[in-house]
Amino acid sequence: MSDTVSFSQMKDGTQEDYELLRRHEEKFNSGTAERLLSELARQADETISGYKVTRLQHALQTASRAEDDGADIDWIVAALLHDIGDGLAPQNHDRFAAEIMRPFMREDVTWVVEHHGLFQMVYYAHHYGWDPDRREEHRDHPCYRSCVDFCERWDQASFDPGYPMRPLEHFAPLVHEVFARKAWDEAHIKPGVVTGLPVV
Repeated sequence: MSDTVSFSQMKDGTQEDYELLRRHEEKFNSGTAERLLSELARQADETISGYKVTRLQHALQTASRAEDDGADIDWIVAALLHDIGDGLAPQNHDRFAAEIMRPFMREDVTWVVEHHGLFQMVYYAHHYGWDPDRREEHRDHPCYRSCVDFCERWDQASFDPGYPMRPLEHFAPLVHEVFARKAWDEAHIKPGVVTGLPVV
C-alpha cells in the first residue's frame, strides 16, 4: 500500500487517499504539544529587544505567576503560550496565540488571550501618543475584568529577571494534557462560561 496519495490536485482525490491523509493528520496533530514546547524552548535565546528577559523567561514567569495565584490548567497554559506568536506574527501575536488555543481551551480564556495586546496598551500607549484606553471598547464584555486582571497580575508584571520562575519542563505535562483534548469539545471549550481569574 502506498504511503502517499494518488493525486496532484485535491479535487482528484479518492476515498482511499483521504483516509490515508486522515491517518497522517491524526499522527501529526498528536505532536502539537511538542511543537509548541519546542517553539518556547527556541525562545530561550531570543531576547525581547530592550527588555531584561528573554521571550521564554517572560512566558515562564507569566505562567509561574498564574500558578502561584492558584489558577487552573487553562489559565496556566494560556499564560505560558500567550505571546508564542511574537516572532511569527508580531502585529497580531495575541490573535495568533488565541487561535492555537481555541479548539482546546475555555472560550473565556481564549478571549482574554486574543485581546490582551489591546488591554496592555493602558500601560504604555500614552508614551507614543496613542490612546491608552482602547480596552474600554470592551467594557461591557463578560470577560473584560478577566482580561484586565490577566494583564495586571500576570502579563505586565512578568519582565523581572529576579522572579522565581519555574522551568519549561515543569509546565510541559500541562501543555500535553491540554493539547491531548478532543478539539472543539464543548466540555472543554465551555461556551458562555466566564470563570474569571482566581481571587487572591
